[in-house]
Amino acid sequence: MADPPGCCSTCATCLLCPYSCQWITAKKEKRKGLRTTKYDCSWFFFLFCVFLFTLVWLYFAVIILNDFHNFNEFIFRQRKLWLDWSLVLLIATAVLISYSSVLLVLALCLQLCGQPLKLHWVHKILLILTALVVAAAFTGLGIKWAEEWKSARISLQATGPFLHIGAVGGMTLLAWPLASFIYRTRSTGVKVFLLLVYCTAMIALYLAPLGITSPCIMEEEQLPPKPALVGHRGAPMLAPENTLMSLHKAVDCDVQVFETDVMVSADGVPFLMHDEELTRTTNVQAVFPERAALNSTAFNWTDLQQLNAGSWFLERRPFRTVQSLSPGDRKEAAKQRIPSLGQALEAAKQSNISIMFDLRPENHSDYQNFVNVTLEVILQSGIPLQQVLWLPDGFREDVKQQAPGVQHIYGRKRLENEMEPVLHVNLPYQDMSSEEIRQYRQDNISVNLYVVNQPWLFSVLWCSGVSSVTTNACQVLKEMKRPIWLLPSSTYFMIWIVVDCFSFLIIIWAFVLMK
Repeated sequence: MADPPGCCSTCATCLLCPYSCQWITAKKEKRKGLRTTKYDCSWFFFLFCVFLFTLVWLYFAVIILNDFHNFNEFIFRQRKLWLDWSLVLLIATAVLISYSSVLLVLALCLQLCGQPLKLHWVHKILLILTALVVAAAFTGLGIKWAEEWKSARISLQATGPFLHIGAVGGMTLLAWPLASFIYRTRSTGVKVFLLLVYCTAMIALYLAPLGITSPCIMEEEQLPPKPALVGHRGAPMLAPENTLMSLHKAVDCDVQVFETDVMVSADGVPFLMHDEELTRTTNVQAVFPERAALNSTAFNWTDLQQLNAGSWFLERRPFRTVQSLSPGDRKEAAKQRIPSLGQALEAAKQSNISIMFDLRPENHSDYQNFVNVTLEVILQSGIPLQQVLWLPDGFREDVKQQAPGVQHIYGRKRLENEMEPVLHVNLPYQDMSSEEIRQYRQDNISVNLYVVNQPWLFSVLWCSGVSSVTTNACQVLKEMKRPIWLLPSSTYFMIWIVVDCFSFLIIIWAFVLMK
């Protein structure tokens, strides 16, 4: 097999060496007997599949970054080890995708140069390991974090049009090595099979926009108002979560609601705390080492006031934004204490924002008393009751009787033939489709979705018409003046036709040129 014009002996040798892991000169007499066999082709096909597999995982890895803080918290509760595992995920994924990409590019270039595709056994083992690692990652995702499959579905509404363009571009570039292989092989059956597969794939890609839907394909004047921001435990990227500093930082981000979690101390004082244990967000292991593993409700208010609720934030850096804090903010964060619900209500009242909270733990034997003391604090605080958003389902009827002005937020969708209309719902963003959001909006039902941190996700929900979102990244979403992208349907149709036509012409040119 002679080298095609433009592919010098040195270039062919340099391509063959890293792919085959042996220095074979490109001279014909020294390559005698070396040719691409069916066995070699099967390994090339496996390489291509591994590349696609890792590419899909890379997409998933980027998508799940929105929820990765929850994974970090889960690992800490299980292992008492804090680490930003998103960095580990991205680095490992980058290594896998880079390795398979380099091998695939080498193989395609070798095919264009007419060189044999003799993949070395080391690469074969590494490719099998890559496939197993990615398969294990997908399996773990499906078992422990199944809701992320719904996140991927939502993400396609944000990326679908651009994935289509990228897929068409990638498959179009494959026309060159495919044409080279078809013109060199003597088997008519192989030629017909490859052409049928390639043509079928391209036709499917050309028609893919018929099945692509996105709420952001709309006219500018149809765009709903920007969703209001709800600070998830305040502004946890800028201050220790569930502290007064976090509340004030959230106010600076123009949030309309401070979302928090309330527990009741052993002596009946409601305070802000998310975890059932104090180990993650306080220095309880240093102050009360023998009681560190106890439930938060086992401590009285005097004990809780001895704990520091901010030093962990500076030491563990739960978000990368901690590194950019000013010296003044660092000093203030280091002094934070666990606030009582009364202090949080007073701060919310002064800042004129609403406060929404869960009362934990709902399975506590004294939960009804928790509800009563919490209502007592709310009524004594003087905050307008319409600024209090009540999330707990337990003893909701008692709450309606004792504090009729409180707004009730339901953590479920509305039911058929509901006796009392549901006016506010609070759900994970994965649990509502764009169609449901639009329907609730038409029925004047306020929809708050959590936890939304990434601009792409905020954009999709904005276009869908959601009322508000709970976020860790209020400082990021605050700056968004419009969704990341917004395309009129006519513009998207024009882009679709132009891309498909351009791709078709390039494929024809590639086959003519290679002949």
